[in-house]
Amino acid sequence: MSSKNSQRTEPGAQEERAQKEELDMKIKEQKIVVDELSNLKKNRRVYTQQPNSDIFFLADKGETLSACKGKIHK
Repeated sequence: MSSKNSQRTEPGAQEERAQKEELDMKIKEQKIVVDELSNLKKNRRVYTQQPNSDIFFLADKGETLSACKGKIHK
């Protein structure tokens, strides 16, 4: 009887688990971006993508790194 109860899940539990997995994946991606930006040579260029667009603009490496670090801590 206890094994039957453990297999049942609450209606929102699966949706909540999917949201948590998606959030974890976004956090991992952001950590990779921060690591990549931290390891760039000084003379490398960094481009940022405009929201909802396929256009990229040249950006300051330090500002971009700070913004990415800020996204992790939110």
